[in-house]
Amino acid sequence: MTGVTTTRSLDVMSAASDLLSLEEKRRLGAKSNLTGALLVLHAWVLILGSMAIFAWWPNPFTFLLGAMVVGGRQLGLAILMHDAAHGLLFADRRLNDWVGSWFCAYPVFTSLTLYRPYHLQHHRFTQQAGDPDLGLSAPFPISRTSLRRKIVRDLTGQTAYLRRGDQIRRALGPADAPVAVRLGRFWQREKGSLLVNAAMLIACSAAGYWWLYPVLWLLPLATWYQFISRIRNIAEHAVVPDNDDPLRNTRTTYANPLVRLLMAPYWVNYHLEHHLFMFVPCWRLPEAHRLLLAGGRRHAMEIKPGYLAVLKAATSAPIDATRGGRSGTAQHI
Repeated sequence: MTGVTTTRSLDVMSAASDLLSLEEKRRLGAKSNLTGALLVLHAWVLILGSMAIFAWWPNPFTFLLGAMVVGGRQLGLAILMHDAAHGLLFADRRLNDWVGSWFCAYPVFTSLTLYRPYHLQHHRFTQQAGDPDLGLSAPFPISRTSLRRKIVRDLTGQTAYLRRGDQIRRALGPADAPVAVRLGRFWQREKGSLLVNAAMLIACSAAGYWWLYPVLWLLPLATWYQFISRIRNIAEHAVVPDNDDPLRNTRTTYANPLVRLLMAPYWVNYHLEHHLFMFVPCWRLPEAHRLLLAGGRRHAMEIKPGYLAVLKAATSAPIDATRGGRSGTAQHI
């Protein structure tokens, strides 16, 4: 089975490489230290700016807007870490991994080192049995009731609580190991995230606003970030028309400026182009999309006009399988 899947992944890569000319590949694949730095800076300016506005003018509107903008940029940091996992955020590999870890991954309690092999396996076996992300798309379509329950769990912090609990248990290791061993293992796996987040709390405290860290960092991370991460996962691979066609087993979803600000940062919505051309930095994906359209491939591509259209397709199951219905798969977080 592994040999068959490996052959398929090579065929997909070969087919995708034929969609662009050599000159187009060279242009699209060019990386930039300056652009990578500006993208990371952009994310943090929006985060710090949202915090500053709420601290200066605290009210329900600036809180809700700040939480959504910060949560959107937290996903943005994860997206930039994702580019770093492909070696695309910076042209310099050491800089790519250092910034990708300390300024993108660790702030949102993620590890670039652990994420990279997992994610590359997803690319190698997209929508196949060996895809570690298959569980994110396999249960769909679901009912609208099921999706509403998931969204409520996301926005009330229940999803974050469960996921962070699982992450902590994995970091601690076997429960029967000595306490000192478990704590040492936890520190080795989580020290980057702990140090960065401690530095953020200290910085907020030094500015006289210690409460900004829990209110406009941890809270958005536990709520809005979870919600838009779910929408992103659904949009990328759920209810795609053909799991074996590289132009149709992954989806691109069009997004307007407001959606890009709050839900789909740094061109994450061009997921089909990313899967076809893994060598292309995120900021060049719109150009890759235009080249595919110019090449007359629009009819062969899986594209949705917006995230509402994706959710409509993803919630087309008439039976709520998670509450005793006959169809569907076990409920996911």
